[in-house]
Amino acid sequence: MQNAGEQPAGAGIPRGPHATDGGSATATAAPLDPDALRAFAAAVYRSAGVPDEDAALAADTLVQADLWGHQSHGMLRLGWYYARLRSGAMKARTACRIAVDGGAVAVLDGADGVGQVVARRATDEAVRRAREHGVAVVSVRNSNHFGTCMYYTRIGAQAGCVTMLMSNAGPNMAPWGGLKKKIGTNPWSIAAPAGGRPPIVMDMANSGVARGKIYLANNRHESIPSHWAIDKHGNPTTDPAAALEGFILPMAGHKGYVMGVMIDVLSGVLSGSEFLDGVHGPYDPVNRSGAGHFMLAVNVGALMPPEEFGARMDAYIASLKDVPVAPGHEQVYYPGEMEAQADQRNRAAGLFLAPETLADLARVGAEAGVPWDDYFAVERKV
Repeated sequence: MQNAGEQPAGAGIPRGPHATDGGSATATAAPLDPDALRAFAAAVYRSAGVPDEDAALAADTLVQADLWGHQSHGMLRLGWYYARLRSGAMKARTACRIAVDGGAVAVLDGADGVGQVVARRATDEAVRRAREHGVAVVSVRNSNHFGTCMYYTRIGAQAGCVTMLMSNAGPNMAPWGGLKKKIGTNPWSIAAPAGGRPPIVMDMANSGVARGKIYLANNRHESIPSHWAIDKHGNPTTDPAAALEGFILPMAGHKGYVMGVMIDVLSGVLSGSEFLDGVHGPYDPVNRSGAGHFMLAVNVGALMPPEEFGARMDAYIASLKDVPVAPGHEQVYYPGEMEAQADQRNRAAGLFLAPETLADLARVGAEAGVPWDDYFAVERKV
């Protein structure tokens, strides 16, 4: 929405081609420095009372998602998190505590703090306990949305652990055969060390598409594939606004529904946190989230020498990629390789964000007392 005295969305923002998250919308013609984006986002978090170290972490998760090419989980979301901090739905100071300590298993209470901070502390706990016990489970309750799962599982993989993270989420899907939102897209990720390569990573929601991608399409005024969602009456739709009002479809039909349910059991029921439609997502600015997570870390060194595992992973990936390339594909990627390449490319070239995202960031910055132009000199054309 445009308030009095504000420029129209995208006004004064140079534009150029954009092609991330499967889109082709217009974006900034001039690339944005990822470090400057981090500094801007961290300043916004600090303005809401988030301590310096936590603000830097939360900002990094957003920019890193953009670097990987997942703009649906990047700076696009800063305004949502800021609104939750301002309302008090998400606490600026994250006072995590270990509620249950069973050695190889633990329950971490996030106390409604910043989701990224809670998830990072759960990751550190899981890795530490896996190094001591060979394997560890950290169950997390009273958390918030934390961004991309793979941000944390890659940290675990880089520390020598095969790492899995699951989370429940606010309801976006109906139970199979139903017409009421009850189940979140409930994302999960598994990452493992990959020898001399970047970690091998799976990161997915149990819907056919993440809700953030539909928000991104709505911001860009683009249609969506008809198999992504149905409207509130149960009819297929290509209108992202109707999809957001309706239901996101599970991936692979009933199989995605079942996976979403089981992840909610592990993340919500087992942790003592909220579950089903008791969870509120980052799009809700006023209600506490109640999100729960489930993290598992397996210390590779407890099963075989890490060097041996690395050599086996090198051989595995080399064999995986050693096949003829199908028409329409440039190469065979192992899971996580595409993001690793995008990260390297975008660090060198800079980031291109959609004008709607930039306009929203400028709005958030103005509200937070963090002027966008203090971080990015924008040449305005008359």
